[in-house]
Amino acid sequence: MTLARGIYGVYDRGGLADDALAHVARVLAEGLVCLQYRDKRTGRPDHELIADLQALCQAHDTRFIINDDWRLAAEVGADGVHLGQSDGDIAQARAALGPAASLGVSCQDRLDRAQRALAAGADHVSFGRFFVSTTKPDAPPADPAVLTRARSLSVPIVAIGGINAENAASLIAAGADLVAVSSALFAHADGPATARRLRALFARG
Repeated sequence: MTLARGIYGVYDRGGLADDALAHVARVLAEGLVCLQYRDKRTGRPDHELIADLQALCQAHDTRFIINDDWRLAAEVGADGVHLGQSDGDIAQARAALGPAASLGVSCQDRLDRAQRALAAGADHVSFGRFFVSTTKPDAPPADPAVLTRARSLSVPIVAIGGINAENAASLIAAGADLVAVSSALFAHADGPATARRLRALFARG
């Protein structure tokens, strides 16, 4: 299923003091397109937390995405998966998850990677990081011009990396269909207000 234009929330459990489910619910109530579950704390997925997040996403009509692990996404019946460059075979993930799943791939600043990902079965691609990121501090920087060039791909384009309500407008103007936001939404008490401000940027665009 094609992702709509708007906010791509990234719930990074490793950056939170606790599960913060009540806070997640308040953020989701502001109208996120999807929520990605990312958890690098241990080698084992937290199935109880995943189930709780899935239930919240269903209640708020938000697509639930698993980071990195398409096998886990298939196991829990997630709405999709997001794969990095070393997270497995894209065609295999598409075959396992089916045609209705959202399948995104990180492409850093490379259009050729995006083209290969789409040919293998991805339905949207992400570029970044564009700003300093606490989630992926070592990721190489990307120029927003790649978002403009990526419009030729005719698929949803996700911008990622250090994005908040103060800097997202430039990326939306450059061509991003979705902005992936993590700590600005989930690690701060004003996350719901941030979501409202981000939604307003898309409404103006």
